[in-house]
Amino acid sequence: MTQFRTGLCLLLMSCTLGAQQSPDAAPTFTSSAQLVVRTVFVKDKAGRPVQGLTAKDFTITEDGKLQTVSLCEFQTLSGPPAGTEPAALPQPRPGAAHSAFSQPAGYYRNRRLLAMYFDMTAMSVADQLRALTAARKFVESGMDRADLVALMSFAGGAVRIEQDFTDDRGVLLKSIQSLVVGEGQGFQGDPNDASSPASGAAFGQNDGEFNIFNTDRQLAALQTVTSLMAHLRERKSLLYFAGGIRMDGVNNQAQLTATINAAVRAGVAFWPIDARGLLAQAPLGDASTAAPGGTAVYTGAAAQAVAANFDRSQDTLWSLAADTGGQALLNYNDLSRGIIQVQQAMSSYYVLGYYTANQARDGRYRRVRIAVAAPAVAKVEYEPGYYAGKEYRNFTLADKERQLEEALMEADPVTELTMALEVNFFQLNRAEYFIPVTAKLPVQELAAGRGSGSSRLLIDFIGEVRDEFGATIANLRDKVEVRLAGRDAPELANRSVNYDAGFTLFPGRYTIKILARDATSGRIGTYQTKFLVPDLNQPGPGVPISSVVLSSQLAELGSAAFNAKKGSSPAADPLVQGTRKLIPSVTRVFHRQSPFYVYLQAYARPSGNLHPLAGFVTLYRDQAKVFESSAIAASEVSTANGRAIPLRFDLALGALSPGQYDCQVTVLDPSQGTAAFWRAPVILGP
Repeated sequence: MTQFRTGLCLLLMSCTLGAQQSPDAAPTFTSSAQLVVRTVFVKDKAGRPVQGLTAKDFTITEDGKLQTVSLCEFQTLSGPPAGTEPAALPQPRPGAAHSAFSQPAGYYRNRRLLAMYFDMTAMSVADQLRALTAARKFVESGMDRADLVALMSFAGGAVRIEQDFTDDRGVLLKSIQSLVVGEGQGFQGDPNDASSPASGAAFGQNDGEFNIFNTDRQLAALQTVTSLMAHLRERKSLLYFAGGIRMDGVNNQAQLTATINAAVRAGVAFWPIDARGLLAQAPLGDASTAAPGGTAVYTGAAAQAVAANFDRSQDTLWSLAADTGGQALLNYNDLSRGIIQVQQAMSSYYVLGYYTANQARDGRYRRVRIAVAAPAVAKVEYEPGYYAGKEYRNFTLADKERQLEEALMEADPVTELTMALEVNFFQLNRAEYFIPVTAKLPVQELAAGRGSGSSRLLIDFIGEVRDEFGATIANLRDKVEVRLAGRDAPELANRSVNYDAGFTLFPGRYTIKILARDATSGRIGTYQTKFLVPDLNQPGPGVPISSVVLSSQLAELGSAAFNAKKGSSPAADPLVQGTRKLIPSVTRVFHRQSPFYVYLQAYARPSGNLHPLAGFVTLYRDQAKVFESSAIAASEVSTANGRAIPLRFDLALGALSPGQYDCQVTVLDPSQGTAAFWRAPVILGP
C-alpha cells in the first residue's frame, strides 16, 4: 500500500503573499436575485405541442407562493421545411470563443441540444467500440435539421470537451474518430464480494474503498458536465454511454443525489445507454477475468453475486434517467436506438423563468407548480421542483466532502487561496523512494488572518498522485487544526502555514494535485505540478544524489509549532533529524540574518560501494561567485531504510547584500573522480 505521512508547521516570518484591499478601493455591489428557469412541454389531446401561449397564460407557484413570470419563450424543434437549410447559428460575441460553454443564454434557440458523453472508465474496450459505432451511425444518418450535437468524454480523471454543439457532420465524425479506444479502461472497480477474483487487492488497497472513490468520481464527472451547460436555458439531453455504474450501498448515495439535483437545476435530462447491450453472462464470469474462489463457488453465492452486481449497475442508470426526466436504454444491442429515442422525445417546448421570492440559499427543496389557462391544453410536463443552492455556512459534512472532490476533479485550478508546493525525493532502498511534499499557505488569506485576532486555524487538505498513464496511485485526505495561545496568538496573521506529507513511490513520472480549503470560509486553493522520480540505480557518470532541500528552520517535533498527523513514524522521513525536522523553504526566500540550511543525500550504485565524499555550496550573482562555503567531508551512515551519505550545511549569509542569487551545490567523490551538481535560484531579503 502506498504510504504517506503528514505534518503542519507555522513559520515565524512575515507573509508576503496575498493582497489587501485599499481603503479607497471602489465599492462592490452584489445582487442576490435568483432566476429559476423551467422547461415546460405543453401538448393538446393529440399530443402535439401547443403554440402561441404568452406569460399571462402561465401560473407558477413555488412552495404555494405565486411567482411573477419574467421569461416566456417558445422553442420550436420541428425544423425548417423540407428542402431548405436550417437557420445558421448566430455569430459569437466579439472576443469570445465559439463554445457552447461560453455563449450567452438564447444562443441556441430553436435547436435540439444533444450532448453525447462517453464514460471511458465505465466501459470495456468492446463497450467503447460499440458506443462509438452507435454515435457514428446517428451522425451519418440520424441527425435532424434541428439537431446540434456535442461530444464529451471522461478518462484519466478529467472531463474533456471533444466537440462543442454543432450540426457539421464532418466535424463530429472527425471528433468521434479521434477518441482513443481503450482509454480509461481497467480503472473500474471490481466487486468486493463473493464474485471477486481470488487475488489480492491492487496496491494493497481495500477494494471496497477503491470502488467507493471510483463511483463517486464517475458521478461527480456527470455533475461537472451539467454545470458546464447550466447557463444555457434551452433543454439539454445528455446521452450517457457507460457499462453501468455499480453503487456501493449507501456510500455513494450523497454524490448520486448531488448529481441528480445539479442536473435538475441546470435543465439537463440524463438518457443513459448501457453500452454492454444484451448480455448472456456466464454464471461464474467469463475468460476476461480471474475466476472467483472459496466456498461461494459451490454454494451458488458467486453466481448470485454476479447477477446482483449486474442488476445494481443498471439500477443506477435507471435512477439517473427517472429523476431527471430522461429514460434509460437497457439490454439493447442497437445502441443508436437510444439516440433516436432521445431525438423523438424532444418536441417543442416553452422556457419559463421567474425570480424566486425565496432568496435563502439553504439547499432546501422548492416545490414548483405550473398551470396553463388555455382550453386546447391537455397535458403539461415539467420538473415539479428543485433544490436551492447552498452557501458554505449551510453545508453539511457530505456537502463539504463533495466540494473538495469536485474541485479535485476539475481541470481548471481554484485560486481563491494562494499556495506554493515543493516536491523532493530520497532513496529508501533499491526500489522505493520517499517523496516529501511541502505546501505553503499565507495565513493572511485565511479566515483567521482576516478576522479579529482569531488564534485558531482549521484547514482541509485533499490530494492525489497520478502516474504518467493517468492512474491514481496515492491519495491524501487530512484536516489540521492549529491553536496558538498567549503572546503567539496576535502574530498568527503575520505567519505562513507549511503543511507536509510524504509518499512512497517507485521511479517514474508523476503528477501531483493538492487542494487546501479554509474550513471556516470555504475558500479553496489548488496546486498541480508534474515531477520525476529518477532511477538512481541506472549507470551514470556522476554521483547519484537526492533532491537538495533549502531551509531556514528546524522545528522541534514535540513543540506546539509542529504537530505530526496520521500517527506515521518520523523514521521514514530523511528530513527528521533527531528530535527536530528540517522545514523546506518552498518559496526559497530567506532573510540574511536567518540560518541557511542545505541538506541532501548521496547513494552508491548497485555495482559500487559508498566512499567518503566532499561537498560545498556556492552562491553566484550576475554570473560572478560571491560566496563559497568550506568543503565538508561526509561518510556513510546506516539508517532504518538503507545506506546513504547525508550532507548538511549550516551557513550564515549575513554579509551578503539583498537580492537574487544562484545557489549551487557540488558533491565530489575523490576516489572515483566523479561529481554531482545542483543549482537553483534563491532570494535574500533584508
